[in-house]
Amino acid sequence: MIDFGAEENKLGTIWKAHRTRSRSSATATGLAGRRSWDARLARRSTARRRSILIISPSLPATSRLAARGFLRLGVQRGDRVGVWATNYAEWVITQFATAKIGAILVTINPAYRAAELEYALAQSECSTLVLIQGFRDCDYVETLASICPEAETSRPGDLHSQKLSHLRNLVLIGGPAPRSMFGLNRFGWTDLIEMGRSVPPEALREREAALDFDDPINIQYTSGTTGFPKGAMLSHHNIVNNGLLVGASMKFTHHDRLSIPVPFYHCFGMVLGNMVCVVAGAAMVLPAPYFNPVATLEAVEAERCTALHGVPTMFIAELDHPEFKRFDLSTLRTGIMAGSPCPIEVMKRVVGEMHCRELTIAYGLTETSPVVSQTTTDDPIELRVATVGRPLPHTEIKIIDLATGRIVPRGQPGELCVRGYMVMKGYYKNPEATRCAIDESAWFHSGDIATMDENSYCRITGRLKDMICRGGENVYPREIEEFLYTHPAVADVQVIGVPDCKYLEQVAAWIKLK
Repeated sequence: MIDFGAEENKLGTIWKAHRTRSRSSATATGLAGRRSWDARLARRSTARRRSILIISPSLPATSRLAARGFLRLGVQRGDRVGVWATNYAEWVITQFATAKIGAILVTINPAYRAAELEYALAQSECSTLVLIQGFRDCDYVETLASICPEAETSRPGDLHSQKLSHLRNLVLIGGPAPRSMFGLNRFGWTDLIEMGRSVPPEALREREAALDFDDPINIQYTSGTTGFPKGAMLSHHNIVNNGLLVGASMKFTHHDRLSIPVPFYHCFGMVLGNMVCVVAGAAMVLPAPYFNPVATLEAVEAERCTALHGVPTMFIAELDHPEFKRFDLSTLRTGIMAGSPCPIEVMKRVVGEMHCRELTIAYGLTETSPVVSQTTTDDPIELRVATVGRPLPHTEIKIIDLATGRIVPRGQPGELCVRGYMVMKGYYKNPEATRCAIDESAWFHSGDIATMDENSYCRITGRLKDMICRGGENVYPREIEEFLYTHPAVADVQVIGVPDCKYLEQVAAWIKLK
């Protein structure tokens, strides 16, 4: 049961949510201290057809072997282990394995090219990189060799790079790796698993026993719209509890089966997908290594999924696909739509045509692990598209005046600030940016413009940096976008500010027609 309460303030409110059941102080290897993580992982069987059921009887043993393999490679508690891959089973195993040994998983965008990859590996000081052969037109092996030519002559496990001074180990997903391919020396995934067999289980248990729930578990890089990307450090405490509370909002249980077409490298896939399933004991279904609308629909039908995640454009791509009507999606119940505003017509179609009657809307940021607020499964459709729900339990939200920093009255716009278990530990090796984001009272300043109504439902109206100042008047692009979305001919829209001689800034809209 969830008990929502509000703490009143003279000018408005600091919204606090409370839960009758306490938060978890567990690490990702012993969730909530009630049932072992591995027991939760072993609830589901192996895959059928094209989709992959990640939860399988072999996964607990495989994740332990991978963890012992990382120990064999010399990975220490607090070391950074990068993963550069799309949605593979090995990605999930790496997530669990690194958590077991106290390493920090650095999630790397599959779309990164050489310069971005070099920055992420160097800034995070990765000691080990797990990677696939490539994605679309980018050969990862050749890309890595271009920034790390020392790999051509080094032995596996003994890499010494001038640019990437901390990098020692390369592990290629996809079986045993030839000792040299394009001149790059590295271990294969099966090599890692075999190395794990040489490490006694006691060594892993000793490492796990030394972990603390507040240890960092993950570095997620932000988009870098204000300069170089910043690495948000998230802890066991951050993501385990976010998974717990988000799953509760969807009424998730071990009977559910979640199709996860969203990328793992982002919190959407890693926390709202993988961690939600692990905490609830639900099945993870991977439709494809990267988003494919037909593969997603096939997976939902074949695996009889009860839940589906996605951004609005993913749901639109599925609904508008020529083959959509041939799929039986009657088992769908819930899921999360997030990432951008959802037009009401899209929500109506998802509920009516995809049978996802309890689909929820979530709002969050990388720095908040990620979800801050979420609609409930029984909120009216109008609330699910007009708002981003109410704050999750154990979450404080306040809306402050941009000029004074004081809390604004209900219904008035201001910057949304968050405080609670979910706020990151800080930006890795960037104390100045951390101080700018988290104030002395532990409030994280989101940079988002929002309002909160009398029932504590939040509405995101724009970004501080996106705000257009037209002739001295503040214009929020999202408000215009939402209005334009109401036209039946509009498929997608983006509103930005452009220079103007008279008003200094003028509003411009790029519209994609149906």
